[in-house]
Amino acid sequence: MKKQLLRVVVASGVLGLVASHAGMAQTRPFGLPQPPPTTPADDTTQVVDLQLLPDSLAAEPIAVDSVRLAWLQAPPELRDLVGDRINCFETDAPHTFNPAVMSFVKLFTERNRKYMQRVLERENVYFPLFEKYLAKYNLPTDLKYLAVVESALIPTAKSPVGATGLWQFMGPTAGDLRLRRDDWVDERMNPEKSTEAACKHLRYLYGIFHDWELVLAAYNWGAGSMQRVMRRTGKKTFWDLYPHLPKETRNYVPTFTAIMYSMQYAQAHQLHSPDLKYRYAEAMDTLQVGGHALDLHRLSQACGLPDSAALLRYNPELRRSWLPEGYRAYTVQIPAAVRPQLAVVARATLFDYCRPQVDLPQPLQPLMARLEGVVPFPSRTLAASGGPREEAEVAAPRFRRVRHTVRRGESAAAVAERYDVTTTQLARWNGLRKGKALVPGKQLVVFVPIATPATSPARSVAAADRKPSVPPRLTSPIAKTTGTAPTTASMAEMVAAAEPLKAAIASRNPQLIGQEAAAAAATLAVADDTMPTTYVVRRGDNLAKVAQSRGLTISQLMAWNRLESEKVMPGQKLLLAAPDDDNAPAPSRPASPRTAQKPALAARKPATPEVAEQKVHLVQKGDTLYNISRRYQGITVDELRRLNHLTSDEVKPGQKLIVAR
Repeated sequence: MKKQLLRVVVASGVLGLVASHAGMAQTRPFGLPQPPPTTPADDTTQVVDLQLLPDSLAAEPIAVDSVRLAWLQAPPELRDLVGDRINCFETDAPHTFNPAVMSFVKLFTERNRKYMQRVLERENVYFPLFEKYLAKYNLPTDLKYLAVVESALIPTAKSPVGATGLWQFMGPTAGDLRLRRDDWVDERMNPEKSTEAACKHLRYLYGIFHDWELVLAAYNWGAGSMQRVMRRTGKKTFWDLYPHLPKETRNYVPTFTAIMYSMQYAQAHQLHSPDLKYRYAEAMDTLQVGGHALDLHRLSQACGLPDSAALLRYNPELRRSWLPEGYRAYTVQIPAAVRPQLAVVARATLFDYCRPQVDLPQPLQPLMARLEGVVPFPSRTLAASGGPREEAEVAAPRFRRVRHTVRRGESAAAVAERYDVTTTQLARWNGLRKGKALVPGKQLVVFVPIATPATSPARSVAAADRKPSVPPRLTSPIAKTTGTAPTTASMAEMVAAAEPLKAAIASRNPQLIGQEAAAAAATLAVADDTMPTTYVVRRGDNLAKVAQSRGLTISQLMAWNRLESEKVMPGQKLLLAAPDDDNAPAPSRPASPRTAQKPALAARKPATPEVAEQKVHLVQKGDTLYNISRRYQGITVDELRRLNHLTSDEVKPGQKLIVAR
């Protein structure tokens, strides 16, 4: 019995030494589960359960994610070194060390070293600018690494969703931060203006969350989204909210910490190299354009720069390489070294030299030598009879572009039927999807065919017998010149009236030409009895619809019918032509209680109403009265309420608001 007990004790001692040696050889990584306790030995035998660690080659393979795998593959000495360095950062910016941060450190220092080296080349250009504005707004200086996470220090970077610039601002956020955007300039790509806007935005987010890790997550995902997930889960810190965030936002803070570490310890990881093309900030000067047309390629040549696109890199906010005549006062950034060279040139001479190519005078077409009795390069062949054919006519536009605003309940088929076009044409012109309903307030483009009027009297008899086909919704050529309804009855009358005028022109007698022109105008001014002169208003009609369908204007209808407003009622008769007698009574209007109480309105002297031109804003999703007032100069929230008769600040998408009068 004693020998058997001695064997058990010796065996347990040997196994204990083996286990302790294995424990010293391998260090358990951070965050791994503890092994279950071993079962106690009885008085006869002792069972020792030697469990292998998950990173051992002899262990059974288990499913691990990429973050845990990177942690397990990193040497313990490297993990301890990186952790000590990050924990020693003296900054208010996020610098928590965990497996997620370690995985991104290995990414930037080992697997994707070229990305960090490209960033290190541009570091000395933008970091001094970032530090200046971060100190101005009393923010942690290490927030400058946020621009590396967003754009890799590329001022013209653009994300798939439309975020642009060093700090990747979306359009609405840029508008709230007063960053100008138009067809020529996008100030989100201006390093100085976008950096100051980013500091204001970060200060605003810190006033909401008071935690820099939550501020960075809200910068990526949005303040409203972060507040909603915090209310739903009840969590108050980023790492508590970590499982409830989308993948991009989860990786945002660890990426920021890894970038900050990789750039501060780039020398320790051999990221710097003599082959890198380091860039440094240059002393800059400005040139006031003052509304002149300017081509930056020609200005680069005037400055003596070897690269004609050099000034485009100094002015990344320009969306094109030139500015048009009359554009707002713009300031071009130029290197201070070329200022003395420009100082010796007159300002007018400089801007005349730097005019864009489209504004420069084009060379004249060369004229061929004319030989007596020879027509050079005849463009028209002779007919079989030997007589010259009629001269080529100037090509007239065949279509008229019309804009249509979609109303509530209106379909694409109804719009196409209204303008006598097909639904397929309407969908192709406006990029409409099949089966998708139209959005009220959307602007549609319609190309309405225009009938070509007869301009030459020397037409054939068959062409003279044809009547001009003018669509009922378009204004005839005579109506455009006289301001009245379409006149003339047939083409034959026009040809007959033009024959004496043609003979007078051939005689070159000014007095005879004037008499025949007056006679022809009087002949063509005879009213057409086939056109209706009155219209009875139906249910659903409005003055704009009646004017458009008859080829008239709203002002003409209001003047001819002595209307004081654009409001019409069903059953009301409207004149579609100017009355012969100015003192003729106005068309009858259906009696209503309002008009019965005010009979004196009909006796007022008719006057052509002046329709004030109004500027209208179509409310988009997410708009508020405050945001709308910021986008239009000289308008306030109170003014918007007064102009649009609003009783509250609530607006809905698709609603039209008057923003200027």
